[in-house]
Amino acid sequence: MSLLRSFCIAFGMYSKIPMPKFEWNPKDMRYTMCFFPLVSIPIALLVLLWFYFCQWLHIHSFLFACVIATIPVLVTGGIHLDGYDTCDALSSYGDREKKLEILKDPHTGAFAVLFCCLYFLLYAGFATELAGNLYSILSLMCSFLLSRCISSFAVVTFRSAKSSGLLHTFTDAAQKRTVACTMIGYFSVAATLLFIIDWFVACFALAGALLSFLYVRIMCYRQFGGITGDIAGYLVQLCELTTLIGITAGLLIERTVF
Repeated sequence: MSLLRSFCIAFGMYSKIPMPKFEWNPKDMRYTMCFFPLVSIPIALLVLLWFYFCQWLHIHSFLFACVIATIPVLVTGGIHLDGYDTCDALSSYGDREKKLEILKDPHTGAFAVLFCCLYFLLYAGFATELAGNLYSILSLMCSFLLSRCISSFAVVTFRSAKSSGLLHTFTDAAQKRTVACTMIGYFSVAATLLFIIDWFVACFALAGALLSFLYVRIMCYRQFGGITGDIAGYLVQLCELTTLIGITAGLLIERTVF
């Protein structure tokens, strides 16, 4: 029953999928992060359904790509996009305390909006190149699992920048070693699927995902002293974008070389 509650908390927190309502307690939240990557399943299925729908109606690649970019937001309610407050903090060039204060501020700054718009433009633009290619869409479906397991792994292994907040609530209650091992398992599954689909493209996709992980690891320690909930959400979005860029780059090179 506790695991079921953890599952409901994960989906209730990180998606718009209706879940039973009950009072959260530390016991139920111990393994919540283990179920967080499973939110990628409904996103991936909707992406696949949209692909076949576009194939059936011969929908133009631009519309195909725009909807692809919005599906994760519709499923999650945009909770991870709130992480673009990180861009406001980084662009402030203030000290560490000032940057952490900006992350706590509920108001959205100009840089967060700017980089959010840039994110959607880049995501839709690169997704346009995947139109009509089933194998590239299957690879893209894996990216949603990759981004969430990488973010969860960061949450339980990186130093926390604050001793309070929602992220601290989850990590304080989490069985960190169990969650970390579970994320390694998810990552292995996603990587295996990518190599089965297309080994060449998989190399570029995984490189993009790992680069985003390393960048956020260096950035959050240098700029904030550790990870926060906003930075974890920023990592999800950044990883999805860099993985998509990797998939597109691999696909274009494969077309040219092979």
